[in-house]
Amino acid sequence: MPLQDAASVAASLPLARALREHAWLYPAVETLHILGFVVLVGAVAMFDLRVLGFGRQLPVRALARHLLPWSAGSMLLVLPTGLLLFLADPPALLANRIFLLKLGLILAAGLNALAFHAGPYRRADAWPRRAPVRALLHALLSLGLWIAVIACGRLLAYF
Repeated sequence: MPLQDAASVAASLPLARALREHAWLYPAVETLHILGFVVLVGAVAMFDLRVLGFGRQLPVRALARHLLPWSAGSMLLVLPTGLLLFLADPPALLANRIFLLKLGLILAAGLNALAFHAGPYRRADAWPRRAPVRALLHALLSLGLWIAVIACGRLLAYF
């Protein structure tokens, strides 16, 4: 079954219709999605800023132990609410370049985080006063990608 056919079937589900027809359901789900994103991106941004040299009095690993559970936990809110928002109109979203860009940027941000944790973060305890250049580049890329994801999410209302 082609993707657009599957999207049309998904759009005809009772839950999809409810999201479109009940005045407060979609906005409530969207609000929860945004709240989850605030926690996710806030935690990521605070950690990235630390890697970039802000708040040097906080050890990188100690801050990670505090923030990573928040960012991981926020995914329990972001993913299901994002799927519900998608379910409201899958055919339109799959045809929307901004939505597809947002998904690509989220994938890139996730791959960047994996590369950071598999690479420079492994030696974070041994970093001198400043993080190595590779870690700085990961942090800058992370901030840029998440800002772009937020911008795409906002632009969806206009395209």
